Amino acid sequence: MIGFLGGTGPEGRGLALRFALAGQQVLLGSRDPARSQEAVSRILASAPGRAVAGGDNLSVAQQADLVFVTVPFAAQKTLLETLAPALNGKIVVDVVIPLEFAQGRIRPLKVPEGSAALQAQALLPGSIVVAAFHSLSATDLLRPERTVSGDVFIFSDHEEPKRRVAELARLIPGVRAVDGGGLENAGYAEQFTALLLTINRIYKGRSMYRITGLPTLDAEQLPTF
Repeated sequence: MIGFLGGTGPEGRGLALRFALAGQQVLLGSRDPARSQEAVSRILASAPGRAVAGGDNLSVAQQADLVFVTVPFAAQKTLLETLAPALNGKIVVDVVIPLEFAQGRIRPLKVPEGSAALQAQALLPGSIVVAAFHSLSATDLLRPERTVSGDVFIFSDHEEPKRRVAELARLIPGVRAVDGGGLENAGYAEQFTALLLTINRIYKGRSMYRITGLPTLDAEQLPTF
């Protein structure tokens, strides 16, 4: 069962929708259970009959086997400090991008730990943090008729959790999982995503990244990490 903390935002709902369409059980969490139920209804409108439910963040953290963190960076620290006991022993996928909007510009924020993912790991010593899914367009994810053409960098210091998250990435048509190395590299993807958002704003587009020069991977194969 896949849980989403702060799953009512566009990125959380988009990923939850795609995983639900692929046959996964999905739980959406929010500070406000009413908002969670509203997000569940919106997903079910595009994925009728799928296994999608909602609740508060604590109940989702307790019930889910693997948990995505899709809150704004400003909310991450307090949320994870509160939920650390419930997340103990679980894989936590950090999708958080530390950035700010100032005077019409998007700027990456400096994080004392080095990245949002490293902050999450410091806050969750009993969990295994994997950083991934930073740059996929929420607009495209929320439109299931669209193929999402882009790579997902996956960062972790643990190989089996990294492989499990790669398997989830493969469930989204058009997405390829790329091993980005250890969790210390996650900051590069976080900062580059801020650049992509700037490019999208300038060109009014939905750009994503695709790494060239890699061996062609069969659609049913995973990269060898």
